Amino acid sequence: MKIWNGYGSEHSMNLVMIGSFQEITDADEAKALIDLFREQAQDEPGTFSLDGTTDTGDKRFSEKMSQLMRDSKLYIFHPNELEQFAYDMHIELQGNTITVTTDESDISAFLKLFIEKGARVEVYSAHQYPGTGHGRDTG
Repeated sequence: MKIWNGYGSEHSMNLVMIGSFQEITDADEAKALIDLFREQAQDEPGTFSLDGTTDTGDKRFSEKMSQLMRDSKLYIFHPNELEQFAYDMHIELQGNTITVTTDESDISAFLKLFIEKGARVEVYSAHQYPGTGHGRDTG
């Protein structure tokens, strides 16, 4: 019997990001923006290089994404960050708090959006802090 041992960072973060907003309406607005950016990022599958095979080398914003950024008055993202909105993540809005859990390590787009919208942000690995009730298999 052959046993394979390998180490890598792919899909192992068990990362938790919690944005606490001053008002529930601020959290609602941030969640609505996340939903809009996620929808747009998922509608543009050929634009981003999620697996390295669809990257065209064009590091500009699509017209639709540019319009979304203008409409939302968010000029904080780099073109490479927008693929983060298409990542597999669990996003939960509860009162004035948004919790994002993911296995990815690239979360700068979410961090920027949270801070831009006035959140206090906590980021940690649920592997290191399993008793928080957030993350994968943390009870």
